[in-house]
Amino acid sequence: MRKYYQYFGLALIMVFSFYYTEKIALIVLNKNPLMQSIQSEKENYEVDYVNAFIDGDYIIPGVNGLVVNTRESFYQMQKLDVFNAYYLVYEQISPEVSLKDNKDKIIRQGNPKLNKVSIILSGKSSISDYLESKNIKADLLVNLDNYQENSYFEVVNDEKGAYSSLENTLRLNKEGSNICVIHNMTYEECLETKNYIVEPTLVLDEYNYIDVKNKLNKGSIILVLDTARMSDVKLLLKELQYKNLDIVYLSEIISEENGII
Repeated sequence: MRKYYQYFGLALIMVFSFYYTEKIALIVLNKNPLMQSIQSEKENYEVDYVNAFIDGDYIIPGVNGLVVNTRESFYQMQKLDVFNAYYLVYEQISPEVSLKDNKDKIIRQGNPKLNKVSIILSGKSSISDYLESKNIKADLLVNLDNYQENSYFEVVNDEKGAYSSLENTLRLNKEGSNICVIHNMTYEECLETKNYIVEPTLVLDEYNYIDVKNKLNKGSIILVLDTARMSDVKLLLKELQYKNLDIVYLSEIISEENGII
Protein backbone atom coordinates (compact mmCIF):
# COMPACT_ATOMS: atom_id res chain seq x y z
CA MET A 1 0.00 0.00 0.00
CA ARG A 2 2.87 2.35 0.81
CA LYS A 3 4.36 1.84 -2.68
CA TYR A 4 0.93 2.59 -4.14
CA TYR A 5 0.86 5.99 -2.45
CA GLN A 6 4.42 6.66 -3.59
CA TYR A 7 3.51 5.92 -7.19
CA PHE A 8 0.34 7.95 -6.84
CA GLY A 9 2.32 10.87 -5.45
CA LEU A 10 4.83 10.68 -8.28
CA ALA A 11 2.01 10.62 -10.80
CA LEU A 12 0.47 13.73 -9.25
CA ILE A 13 3.82 15.51 -9.31
CA MET A 14 4.25 14.66 -12.99
CA VAL A 15 0.75 15.86 -13.85
CA PHE A 16 1.17 19.15 -12.03
CA SER A 17 4.67 19.53 -13.48
CA PHE A 18 3.32 19.22 -17.04
CA TYR A 19 0.46 21.55 -16.20
CA TYR A 20 2.64 24.32 -14.79
CA THR A 21 5.25 23.87 -17.52
CA GLU A 22 2.51 24.39 -20.12
CA LYS A 23 1.23 27.42 -18.21
CA ILE A 24 4.68 29.00 -18.04
CA ALA A 25 5.30 28.28 -21.75
CA LEU A 26 1.96 29.92 -22.59
CA ILE A 27 2.80 33.03 -20.54
CA VAL A 28 6.19 33.34 -22.26
CA LEU A 29 4.59 32.78 -25.67
CA ASN A 30 1.93 35.44 -25.10
CA LYS A 31 4.65 37.99 -24.26
CA ASN A 32 6.44 37.36 -27.54
CA PRO A 33 6.15 40.43 -29.84
CA LEU A 34 5.19 38.27 -32.81
CA MET A 35 2.42 36.56 -30.84
CA GLN A 36 1.19 39.93 -29.66
CA SER A 37 1.05 41.10 -33.28
CA ILE A 38 -1.01 38.04 -34.21
CA GLN A 39 -3.35 38.62 -31.27
CA SER A 40 -3.88 42.25 -32.23
CA GLU A 41 -4.39 41.57 -35.94
CA LYS A 42 -6.41 38.36 -35.92
CA GLU A 43 -9.85 40.01 -35.74
CA ASN A 44 -9.14 41.73 -39.06
CA TYR A 45 -8.92 38.32 -40.75
CA GLU A 46 -11.53 36.26 -38.93
CA VAL A 47 -14.86 35.59 -40.67
CA ASP A 48 -18.28 35.24 -39.03
CA TYR A 49 -20.31 32.13 -39.79
CA VAL A 50 -23.52 32.32 -41.83
CA ASN A 51 -26.47 30.38 -40.43
CA ALA A 52 -28.37 27.96 -42.62
CA PHE A 53 -31.72 29.43 -43.68
CA ILE A 54 -34.83 27.36 -42.96
CA ASP A 55 -38.10 27.99 -44.78
CA GLY A 56 -40.69 25.42 -43.84
CA ASP A 57 -39.50 22.02 -45.10
CA TYR A 58 -36.57 23.54 -47.00
CA ILE A 59 -33.09 24.64 -45.98
CA ILE A 60 -30.27 26.60 -47.63
CA PRO A 61 -26.80 25.64 -46.35
CA GLY A 62 -24.91 28.08 -44.17
CA VAL A 63 -21.17 28.79 -44.21
CA ASN A 64 -18.67 28.03 -41.44
CA GLY A 65 -16.92 30.89 -39.71
CA LEU A 66 -13.15 31.18 -39.51
CA VAL A 67 -11.14 31.95 -36.38
CA VAL A 68 -7.37 32.30 -36.20
CA ASN A 69 -5.44 29.61 -34.36
CA THR A 70 -2.89 31.95 -32.78
CA ARG A 71 -0.43 29.31 -31.63
CA GLU A 72 -0.26 27.46 -34.96
CA SER A 73 -0.04 30.80 -36.77
CA PHE A 74 2.87 31.76 -34.53
CA TYR A 75 4.73 28.57 -35.40
CA GLN A 76 4.16 29.22 -39.12
CA MET A 77 5.61 32.75 -38.84
CA GLN A 78 8.33 31.95 -36.32
CA LYS A 79 11.12 31.64 -38.90
CA LEU A 80 10.21 35.00 -40.41
CA ASP A 81 9.79 36.55 -36.96
CA VAL A 82 7.37 39.07 -38.46
CA PHE A 83 3.59 39.11 -38.91
CA ASN A 84 2.44 37.94 -42.35
CA ALA A 85 -1.26 37.24 -42.92
CA TYR A 86 -0.41 34.65 -45.57
CA TYR A 87 0.76 32.29 -42.82
CA LEU A 88 -2.29 32.59 -40.60
CA VAL A 89 -3.79 29.23 -39.61
CA TYR A 90 -7.58 29.07 -39.29
CA GLU A 91 -10.11 26.85 -37.58
CA GLN A 92 -13.63 26.40 -38.90
CA ILE A 93 -16.58 27.21 -36.63
CA SER A 94 -19.96 25.66 -37.42
CA PRO A 95 -23.02 27.93 -37.69
CA GLU A 96 -25.56 27.89 -34.86
CA VAL A 97 -28.15 26.78 -37.43
CA SER A 98 -26.52 24.07 -39.52
CA LEU A 99 -27.37 21.36 -42.05
CA LYS A 100 -26.00 18.64 -39.81
CA ASP A 101 -28.68 19.38 -37.21
CA ASN A 102 -31.50 19.55 -39.77
CA LYS A 103 -31.13 16.46 -41.95
CA ASP A 104 -34.92 16.15 -42.20
CA LYS A 105 -35.02 19.38 -44.23
CA ILE A 106 -34.78 19.48 -48.02
CA ILE A 107 -31.82 21.23 -49.67
CA ARG A 108 -33.13 22.90 -52.81
CA GLN A 109 -30.06 25.02 -53.57
CA GLY A 110 -26.56 25.85 -52.41
CA ASN A 111 -25.69 29.04 -50.58
CA PRO A 112 -26.56 31.93 -52.96
CA LYS A 113 -23.55 33.96 -51.77
CA LEU A 114 -21.18 31.49 -53.43
CA ASN A 115 -20.54 31.31 -57.20
CA LYS A 116 -21.28 27.61 -57.39
CA VAL A 117 -23.75 25.35 -59.18
CA SER A 118 -24.10 21.59 -59.44
CA ILE A 119 -25.22 19.29 -62.22
CA ILE A 120 -26.92 15.97 -61.56
CA LEU A 121 -27.21 13.42 -64.36
CA SER A 122 -30.18 11.05 -64.27
CA GLY A 123 -28.08 8.27 -65.81
CA LYS A 124 -25.23 7.31 -68.12
CA SER A 125 -25.70 8.66 -71.63
CA SER A 126 -23.96 10.59 -74.39
CA ILE A 127 -24.32 13.64 -72.12
CA SER A 128 -22.32 11.99 -69.33
CA ASP A 129 -19.72 10.89 -71.88
CA TYR A 130 -19.42 14.46 -73.11
CA LEU A 131 -19.05 15.96 -69.62
CA GLU A 132 -16.41 13.39 -68.74
CA SER A 133 -14.48 14.13 -71.94
CA LYS A 134 -14.46 17.83 -70.99
CA ASN A 135 -13.49 17.15 -67.36
CA ILE A 136 -16.68 18.78 -66.13
CA LYS A 137 -17.79 17.78 -62.66
CA ALA A 138 -21.24 16.26 -62.19
CA ASP A 139 -23.13 13.84 -59.99
CA LEU A 140 -24.52 10.64 -61.40
CA LEU A 141 -27.63 8.89 -60.09
CA VAL A 142 -26.88 5.17 -59.93
CA ASN A 143 -28.68 1.94 -59.12
CA LEU A 144 -27.61 -1.67 -58.85
CA ASP A 145 -28.00 -2.17 -62.60
CA ASN A 146 -25.85 0.71 -63.84
CA TYR A 147 -23.35 1.35 -61.03
CA GLN A 148 -19.71 1.01 -62.08
CA GLU A 149 -16.86 1.28 -59.59
CA ASN A 150 -14.38 4.17 -59.95
CA SER A 151 -16.70 6.31 -62.03
CA TYR A 152 -15.39 9.73 -63.04
CA PHE A 153 -18.48 11.31 -61.48
CA GLU A 154 -19.55 11.67 -57.88
CA VAL A 155 -22.19 8.98 -57.51
CA VAL A 156 -25.50 9.28 -55.69
CA ASN A 157 -27.48 6.24 -54.60
CA ASP A 158 -30.76 6.12 -56.52
CA GLU A 159 -31.64 2.48 -55.82
CA LYS A 160 -35.26 2.24 -54.64
CA GLY A 161 -35.48 -1.50 -54.09
CA ALA A 162 -32.19 -2.19 -52.30
CA TYR A 163 -30.89 1.18 -51.17
CA SER A 164 -28.94 -0.18 -48.19
CA SER A 165 -27.22 -2.81 -50.29
CA LEU A 166 -25.93 -0.30 -52.83
CA GLU A 167 -25.07 2.18 -50.06
CA ASN A 168 -22.82 -0.41 -48.43
CA THR A 169 -21.13 -1.07 -51.78
CA LEU A 170 -20.53 2.64 -52.33
CA ARG A 171 -19.04 3.07 -48.89
CA LEU A 172 -16.77 0.06 -49.32
CA ASN A 173 -15.56 1.61 -52.57
CA LYS A 174 -15.22 5.00 -50.83
CA GLU A 175 -17.76 6.53 -53.19
CA GLY A 176 -20.59 7.23 -50.75
CA SER A 177 -21.84 10.83 -51.02
CA ASN A 178 -24.25 10.71 -48.04
CA ILE A 179 -26.85 12.36 -50.28
CA CYS A 180 -30.31 11.26 -51.39
CA VAL A 181 -31.89 13.07 -54.35
CA ILE A 182 -35.64 13.50 -54.65
CA HIS A 183 -36.24 12.30 -58.19
CA ASN A 184 -36.91 8.60 -58.43
CA MET A 185 -36.68 8.56 -54.63
CA THR A 186 -39.47 10.23 -52.65
CA TYR A 187 -38.95 12.50 -49.65
CA GLU A 188 -40.12 9.74 -47.31
CA GLU A 189 -37.70 7.25 -48.85
CA CYS A 190 -34.84 9.75 -48.62
CA LEU A 191 -35.70 10.52 -45.00
CA GLU A 192 -35.30 6.86 -44.08
CA THR A 193 -31.74 6.83 -45.45
CA LYS A 194 -30.65 9.46 -42.87
CA ASN A 195 -28.58 11.11 -45.60
CA TYR A 196 -28.80 14.73 -46.70
CA ILE A 197 -31.91 15.24 -48.80
CA VAL A 198 -31.58 17.22 -52.04
CA GLU A 199 -34.30 18.35 -54.40
CA PRO A 200 -33.03 19.87 -57.68
CA THR A 201 -33.61 23.58 -58.16
CA LEU A 202 -34.07 23.11 -61.90
CA VAL A 203 -34.77 20.15 -64.20
CA LEU A 204 -33.54 20.27 -67.79
CA ASP A 205 -35.52 18.16 -70.27
CA GLU A 206 -35.90 18.25 -74.05
CA TYR A 207 -38.25 21.24 -74.09
CA ASN A 208 -37.40 23.75 -71.36
CA TYR A 209 -33.86 25.11 -71.89
CA ILE A 210 -35.00 28.75 -72.04
CA ASP A 211 -36.90 28.43 -68.77
CA VAL A 212 -33.88 26.82 -67.07
CA LYS A 213 -31.55 29.47 -68.48
CA ASN A 214 -33.74 32.30 -67.17
CA LYS A 215 -33.93 30.81 -63.66
CA LEU A 216 -30.26 29.84 -63.44
CA ASN A 217 -28.50 31.47 -60.50
CA LYS A 218 -25.85 31.06 -57.83
CA GLY A 219 -26.45 27.88 -55.86
CA SER A 220 -28.62 26.24 -58.53
CA ILE A 221 -28.75 22.44 -58.53
CA ILE A 222 -29.63 21.31 -62.05
CA LEU A 223 -30.94 17.84 -62.81
CA VAL A 224 -30.23 16.94 -66.45
CA LEU A 225 -32.58 14.23 -67.69
CA ASP A 226 -31.53 11.64 -70.27
CA THR A 227 -34.06 13.22 -72.63
CA ALA A 228 -32.25 16.60 -72.62
CA ARG A 229 -30.71 17.60 -75.93
CA MET A 230 -26.93 17.67 -76.22
CA SER A 231 -27.16 21.08 -77.90
CA ASP A 232 -29.06 22.44 -74.88
CA VAL A 233 -26.50 20.98 -72.48
CA LYS A 234 -23.70 22.73 -74.37
CA LEU A 235 -25.66 25.99 -74.29
CA LEU A 236 -26.18 25.53 -70.57
CA LEU A 237 -22.44 25.08 -70.02
CA LYS A 238 -21.74 28.26 -71.99
CA GLU A 239 -24.30 30.14 -69.90
CA LEU A 240 -22.66 28.95 -66.70
CA GLN A 241 -19.30 30.11 -68.00
CA TYR A 242 -20.78 33.47 -69.04
CA LYS A 243 -22.21 33.97 -65.55
CA ASN A 244 -18.88 32.95 -63.99
CA LEU A 245 -20.47 30.09 -62.07
CA ASP A 246 -18.21 27.23 -60.99
CA ILE A 247 -19.54 23.70 -61.50
CA VAL A 248 -18.88 21.64 -58.36
CA TYR A 249 -19.94 18.28 -57.03
CA LEU A 250 -23.18 18.08 -55.09
CA SER A 251 -21.33 17.30 -51.86
CA GLU A 252 -19.43 20.56 -52.27
CA ILE A 253 -22.39 22.80 -53.03
CA ILE A 254 -24.23 21.61 -49.92
CA SER A 255 -21.10 21.69 -47.75
CA GLU A 256 -20.84 24.40 -45.10
CA GLU A 257 -17.06 24.32 -45.19
CA ASN A 258 -15.59 27.78 -45.67
CA GLY A 259 -13.52 27.69 -48.85
CA ILE A 260 -11.52 30.85 -48.11
CA ILE A 261 -8.71 28.80 -46.54
